[in-house]
Order: sequence, then structure tokens, then C-alpha cells
Amino acid sequence: MVSIKARFRDYLGLEKNYSPHTVTAYLNDLDFFQAFLKGAFEDDDLIRVNYNQIRAWIVSLSDDGVSNSSINRKISSLKSFYKFLLKTKQIETSPLLKHKALKSPKKLQIPFSEKELDLVLNQIVYPEGFEGVRDKLVVDLFYTTGIRRAELIGLKLHNVDLSNGTIKVLGKRNKERIIPVLPVVQNQIRIYLDERSRLQRIIDDDSFFLLLKGVKLNDSFVYRLINYYFSNVSEKVKKSPHILRHTFATHLLNHGADINSVKELLGHSSLASTQVYTHSSLAELKKIYGSAHPRNQK
Repeated sequence: MVSIKARFRDYLGLEKNYSPHTVTAYLNDLDFFQAFLKGAFEDDDLIRVNYNQIRAWIVSLSDDGVSNSSINRKISSLKSFYKFLLKTKQIETSPLLKHKALKSPKKLQIPFSEKELDLVLNQIVYPEGFEGVRDKLVVDLFYTTGIRRAELIGLKLHNVDLSNGTIKVLGKRNKERIIPVLPVVQNQIRIYLDERSRLQRIIDDDSFFLLLKGVKLNDSFVYRLINYYFSNVSEKVKKSPHILRHTFATHLLNHGADINSVKELLGHSSLASTQVYTHSSLAELKKIYGSAHPRNQK
């Protein structure tokens, strides 16, 4: 007989189209909760759970120093599980029906400055040959398109359309979107494709970005790449592909781009997700306002 967890896993992956990483995270949260039930209540039956038991887990997590945002993510996993049980008629009501998310202080991501991007793209000397060309293109594509790390890694060769100056990426929930590519980056793509064609061995031939050994990039490699090059020009603590995505949106808004257009470029389903980036733009606007308004010159 297939276990409840196995059916839940299939539901997340096949019906909800969640990524393997997300599915694993949800199942891990469920395992941790079940282990807590076993230790605290000597009963790990997930179907007979009540809200008081869930509340006890929340208190335990908080006592262990887990942040509110991390607790909310774990509870989100439980909510999905109990929605699944409701849908499959294994329970009549969810134990989380009245639960309200814990409030977390908002942490603003600090984007890279235009000067830092100029240094990384125009001043730093990259390695010669395939790897240097690839590395610079990775940085530039992140900055000029705002794509996610998973979207860059999953970019296929046939989805790069130089005749129209676009790329097609597969975003969250398997949603496709087409993003324009600047002419200067199109030229870099042509150079990269020429270098790519010279590789002695290509294993993942449909993947656009490859390692020197011919396989597609992986998460840790891309993170290390961004961290390495930006460590040369920036003292910011966090240097990641997501910060480049944040930088893409912030710089567009700073230069007058319409927020709805930025939303479409980022692939957000809700405008609220894009509005996060207006905080950085507002800071820049205040700076310009303060230095330019006559009333502030006296």
C-alpha cells in the first residue's frame, strides 16, 4: 500500500508542478513535525493531529531560535499536507483552519550599485577562453534579464533566439515567458556559442550553459561564480544570483521603467511581489530629491 507521504509527494510534484527542491523541503518539514509528535506526544499519527499539537511545535521551534519566517515556511508545508488530506477525503477539517502566519520583520535586499556592475562587466579581467566568456555572460544575463538562477541553469539552446533578440525561460509552476536581450548581450551570446562549439565533449547538448566538461551548470556553481566575481568589487555581505535579480528590477525602476513592465519581465504573478523592489528605488528617489530641491539648499 502506498503511504500517505508518498501520495503527498506525487501530488506536489505531478499535480501542483512543484520543483524537486520544493517537494523535498515540504517532505522534510513533515518528517520533522512527525518526529516532534512522537517525542512530545508519543503519537506520530499525522491524521489525528489537532491545532494544540501544532501550536506546541511552533513554540518549540521558536524556543530553538528558528525565525518566524522559517516557522511560517514549515507551517506552509503542513497546510499543503492537510489541504491534500482534505482533497482526498482523509480528514473532514484542517487543524490549521484558524492559524494566522507569524509576523516577521521585513529584510530589504541591498542591490548592487551601477558602479559595481560596471566594474564587474567592464573592468574585471575574466579568464581567457570558454570559461571566461561563459562567466561574463552569466553575470550579464542575470543583470540584463532578471532571470532566476533555476531559469538560467534550465535555459535550453533552442530557446535562445538571436534572430528576434529574445530568450524563452521556464519559470515557477512551469510558466514560460519571453524576455528581450540587449544587443550588447546578443554579441556576447554569439561569442559564447562559438567557444561552446569548440568543447571537446558535450554531454548535455540541449543545455545552453555548460561546464568545461560538457555538463549543464548546477546551483552551487552558479552561486560561487557570482560570489567570486562580486567579491572583487563589493563589500556587501550577500552576493548571489537573487541579488542580481533584485538589482535588475531596482535599476530599471530607478531609470523610470513602469512597474507593470518590470513585473512581466520578472515573471511575477502578483504586482505585490514586484513592489518589494520599489523600496530601494524610493531610497534613490529621496536621495535625488534631497540633493536637487531648492528648499533643501538653504
